[in-house]
Amino acid sequence: MNRIRIGIVGLNFGRHIVTALMTGPGKEFFELAAVCDLDVDKARQVAADNGVKAYTGLDDLLKDSTIPTIGLFTGPVGRAKLVRTIVNAGKHVLTTKPFELDPVAALAVLNEARGLKRVIHLNSPGPLWPPDLAQANTWRKQFDLGRPVACQMSVWVRYHEQANNSWYDNPALCPVAPVFRLGIYLINDLVRLFGEAERVQVMSSRLFTGRPTPDNAQLGIQFKNGAIATIFASFCIEDGDIYQNAMTLNFDKGTVYRNAGPYRRGTNRRAVDMALVMGNAETGGKVVAEADLQHASGDYQWDAFSRAVRGETLPDEVTPEQIVAGLRVIEAMTVADRTGGTAVVKPVISAG
Repeated sequence: MNRIRIGIVGLNFGRHIVTALMTGPGKEFFELAAVCDLDVDKARQVAADNGVKAYTGLDDLLKDSTIPTIGLFTGPVGRAKLVRTIVNAGKHVLTTKPFELDPVAALAVLNEARGLKRVIHLNSPGPLWPPDLAQANTWRKQFDLGRPVACQMSVWVRYHEQANNSWYDNPALCPVAPVFRLGIYLINDLVRLFGEAERVQVMSSRLFTGRPTPDNAQLGIQFKNGAIATIFASFCIEDGDIYQNAMTLNFDKGTVYRNAGPYRRGTNRRAVDMALVMGNAETGGKVVAEADLQHASGDYQWDAFSRAVRGETLPDEVTPEQIVAGLRVIEAMTVADRTGGTAVVKPVISAG
């Protein structure tokens, strides 16, 4: 199968994507054809290192008819406008979380791309059910676990960051920073599992980093189906157990664990350990099923993007509404953080 040519826009985080395309999981499906960044030196250096063409303007890159796909790795603020430019130039888009700050703009461009038959994929929420969430659903049906009741999630790392006047330092552009930057994966997981949220509450603090935005935070979410979830995210913890995206998912008759606690069966940090515990007050709980997975929610689904670009209809693909449901949670989280109270999550289909 011929690989699909792709150009990467934005070479801060985009450098990691370049590596994934040159030596990682993207190499099988895509051929890096060009890189683009407003920083001329950066664009030229990355291009030279990888033997591809350098662009310093998006419009010039979009004129290249030999490149049908664009990887967009600029910041989330105003991303919908850039995506609109790309899809109207006839290109497909791979981008990253969070998709946008503005849910209305996000839904509009996602629907516009659908009408143009252009593909837009993210790593979170991924286009297809990721293996870990799919495993939880499989166990729910196999063991008749009943309805979802609650979920506790966490993610942490220690960042030695200082203020640099970027969007990371602006609470309006980077609300409740640890949740917005890291916990967004977990928000999207919860929306995929539970559906739309109803209201949220926030607690945050600044303990360690040099940025003016919070570095330690917790988000509480109540969903329309009655399930309740919490997400703890922090830039303050250095224990080596980073980016685990731990999950404790409670059902009526059992609990699914993902990377929860210190126990690790595998040595690969990206591996996913899952277990299902069932029982009752008399017998106690016991592990009734386990799974070791090599891929998790948040991974780029290169194969799925390749298939979609080639015109294949993907089964049970994430919808624009599901993508925007996570952004509505972020929107409400911003309000709750500013007011110190509870904020209602607006419905996905909304005039604003």
